This record gives sequence, C-alpha cells and structure tokens, in this order.
Amino acid sequence: MIKPKVTVGVCVRNCEDFIEEAIHSIMNQDFPHELMELIFVDDGSEDNTLSIIKAYISKIEISTRFFHTSWKGLGHARNMVLASAKGNFILWVDGDMILSKNFVRKLVDFMDNHSDTGIAKGKQALECGPNLLATLETFARASSRMVDYESKKSRLKSLGTGGSICRVEVLKEVGGFDECLKGYGEDFDIEIRVRNAGYSLNTVNSSFLDYERRGLTWKNLWRRYWLRGYYSHYFLHKNRGMIKYYGALPPVAFLLGFLHAHKLFKLTYQRFVFLLPFQYGLKMVAWCVGFAKSHCDSYEPR
Repeated sequence: MIKPKVTVGVCVRNCEDFIEEAIHSIMNQDFPHELMELIFVDDGSEDNTLSIIKAYISKIEISTRFFHTSWKGLGHARNMVLASAKGNFILWVDGDMILSKNFVRKLVDFMDNHSDTGIAKGKQALECGPNLLATLETFARASSRMVDYESKKSRLKSLGTGGSICRVEVLKEVGGFDECLKGYGEDFDIEIRVRNAGYSLNTVNSSFLDYERRGLTWKNLWRRYWLRGYYSHYFLHKNRGMIKYYGALPPVAFLLGFLHAHKLFKLTYQRFVFLLPFQYGLKMVAWCVGFAKSHCDSYEPR
C-alpha cells in the first residue's frame, strides 16, 4: 500500500451550505490522489453536514476516513486529524473553502523545497463576491496577509489554519493544538510555538475562496467578529501581548483600513476599497463587545 504524502484535514460544524463545493475542490486536485488521504471531523453539526459527508465517501477516489464528536472545539478536532494522519504533511481545508486545482500540488512542492518552513498558506483570491460587503471582506482578509511572514514584524500576524499546510512532525514536536482554545485562536497559538521551535512561516502563490463567495450580511459579519473577540480573551490568557489592544480600537482600525485600501487600490484600481476603513471600524466594535463579554463571563460568581 502506498503511504500518503499529504493528509487533507477537514474539520467542520454546520457547513451544509458549503461542504459539497469544498469536497469537489479536493476531489478535483491535480496532485496524485494515491498520495493523498482525507480525514473529516464533524464536531457536532446540527444540520445535514454529516449526512452529506457520508454520502460522498464512496464517490471520493482518495482514501477517506471520518469522525463525529459532540462539540469539543477546533483544538480537539484538529488533534484528532493529527493523531490519525499518515501523511508527512497536513493540509487544512475549512468546510466553506474552494481550492484552486493546483492548490495541494503547489503547497506540497513548496514544503518539499523549504525544509525550514513549518507552516505555509495559500493566498485568498482577490475575486469580487455577490455583494459589496462580501467583496470588501475578501479583499480585507487578503490584504491583512500581504506581509513577509519571515520578518520580525509578522510575529503578531497569524496565517490562520484554513488553506495552510503543516509538517506533521513539527506539529507533534510542539505538542499539537491547545484543546482549551475551542473557538478561535488555536491556529495562532500553534503558530507561535512553531516559530519558537525555530521554524519559519510562509505564503504560497496558490489561491482559495471561502465563505464570502456566497454573500455576506452585516449581521453575519458582526457575529463572526464578536466571536473572535470573545474567544480572544482566552487566547490572551495564554499568549499575553500577542494581540495589541490599541489595534482593536475602532479609530485605529479605521486608519488601518485606509492603509490596506491604499495598498489594494494600487493592485486592483478598484475604488470601492476605500470603504474598507468603515468596515474595519465596525468589525473592531464587534470584536471589542465580544471581548468585553468574555471578560465579564470569566469573572461571574460561580
């Protein structure tokens, strides 16, 4: 039996609207399928995500396994993939992602040729979404990762796990994912430990799309960043100083949005990017409200 070179880890929860597209994009990869394995972890979905995955198992020409748990969080789900992985690398695919056809091949090739890299990530595609807010969010997240991840300045910047490839031996060397970080932050936390172990982080010129491609509402955007703020409280208990509080202040976020808009305008010549400062300000208001809520919850009388 041929040993897989790369394990594709898909950790999902309530992704019924997106998961089929994600699976198809994995099935359509031009990397040899016999050198891939696919591991799904459904972390307590309350919709049809699990049944959709089960229906596709027999159709996927890649060695596939799946696990189902009650909601235990992303750290636990990712460790399940890590413990079961037979590949040299794990490529993480979120349930709402679409990968370009050469995504796996390009990321595996990069890791093969850069032995000092512990984690590398593909790039967010700069494609317009079905509404303006979705497009702004896509461009904003692409801009936030237009940095040199080997520089000292980038130590406070997270690659994020979705669309990233990691060396299995490195993840195990640093102790795997922190299972206490259930919502957000498990990716940034392990990136910090990978850097501290002497490995570099990088980006690779191969693109992906994710949840914004179906459109985005202000309510959904608010909820997403409220949750990030809420779970960041717990991340910062462990990693003090890795998020600068002043950066979460809406006026500072507004200025950052303008700087990112200027960078994106030079790349795309799209004038709508100058709405980014207003979007950044709203996102950080949501983040601050979520962070304050988690702070209050942690000091509630037992």
